Amino acid sequence: MKIGCPKEIKNHEYRVGLIPAAVRAYVDSGHEVFVQKDAGVGSGISDEEYRTAGASILQDAAEVWARGEMIVKVKEPLPQEYPLIREGQLLYTYFHFAASEELTRACLDRGIVALAYETVQEADGTLPLLKPMSEVAGRMAGLMGSYYLGRAHGGRGVLASGVPGVAPCNVLILGGGIVGRNAARIAAGFGARVTILDLRPGVLEFLGDIMPRNVFPVYSDPMTLEEGLKEADVVIGAVLIPGAKAPKLVRREHLKTMKPGAVLVDVAIDQGGCFETSHPTTHSDPVFLVDGIVHYCVANMPGAYSRTATFALNNATITYGKQLANKGWEQACRDSLPLRLGLNLARGKVTCLPVAEAFGLEFLAPEKLLKI
Repeated sequence: MKIGCPKEIKNHEYRVGLIPAAVRAYVDSGHEVFVQKDAGVGSGISDEEYRTAGASILQDAAEVWARGEMIVKVKEPLPQEYPLIREGQLLYTYFHFAASEELTRACLDRGIVALAYETVQEADGTLPLLKPMSEVAGRMAGLMGSYYLGRAHGGRGVLASGVPGVAPCNVLILGGGIVGRNAARIAAGFGARVTILDLRPGVLEFLGDIMPRNVFPVYSDPMTLEEGLKEADVVIGAVLIPGAKAPKLVRREHLKTMKPGAVLVDVAIDQGGCFETSHPTTHSDPVFLVDGIVHYCVANMPGAYSRTATFALNNATITYGKQLANKGWEQACRDSLPLRLGLNLARGKVTCLPVAEAFGLEFLAPEKLLKI
């Protein structure tokens, strides 16, 4: 198979879809790999490293898209890339379709096969291709929440760790999954008082066993959430429903009960956000104020720590990517339930139920499409 890796063009997106080790893995399996010139520069990877691994370096994105039967990316295609997509082309990347009807309909119109990292799901419910970026984004959330508490950024002027004689900040985390756990560890490491809200008793018990003494797992209900928002200096939104829009847990009326200059970090923004007042921001313009509350809603958070994120992502994606390349997407999805769950669009049909429900589109089960 011919595999293409174009340079990412999203605002301040420095990650890249393939690292040299992944290129070598594909080449050793008999595939051709085409990488756009300078695609890896933002992650500290030179064109020469790709050549040594067996890739051909192409000058521009159009060449990569034209030659690749399978395109490996990090982020969803942007409007300027839509004309480059060919019907039947396999795109292996993050899509987060439920957050964008425009993207969904554009990809349907182009007739792509969309294998979405974020919905590849193992039998035990884990999301192996979302996990590494959730770990990075969760750890970043603690850092960003602390940073934007600074008065110069519109925050309360509270040092997250406190100092002797002055209490540390209060951090409220909504969701005890991968993002929430990682955010809690970083915030706790600063010395903050951390509360994690979650609905699942088993998760709360697990968190109680593994978290530091300044982290408090608490059962989530509307009253607990409202009380937590009043006390919080930083609120981290870490909820996830695989493939679907994030629920709006914090409404605009809640902001009026919060401390002026408190910080909301919406890690769920690439799935639509879990705060009603959120909208996507970029690394070049990351925050905005609503009712005196700082909102940090960068949709590609891990892009800031691109080398770490790129290598962590490739460690996870290569196993499934080789299955797609070696067998072709149809047979690979027949043979693998995780890959079937990752199939969001194919042959002009929506094959991921939450995406279909988000926009009232017809759903075709991948088993029917693949005639399993």
